[in-house]
Amino acid sequence: MKVIVDEVKCCGAGQCVLIAPEVFDQREDDGIVILLEAEPDADQHALVREAAAVCPAAAIELSEEA
Repeated sequence: MKVIVDEVKCCGAGQCVLIAPEVFDQREDDGIVILLEAEPDADQHALVREAAAVCPAAAIELSEEA
């Protein structure tokens, strides 16, 4: 799995950080997403999918290709 975030779309809601804190973080000044792990381990995949699904701005894109 490969994770791509669109900082321009991000509204800083922080749902991704709450769900998958090993993969996502937020900037201190404006709350915009920071991608910590572009290719997370398999044990994180379900959480990353959930984070992408609940993102209110649809700022998280996933590629399932190896």
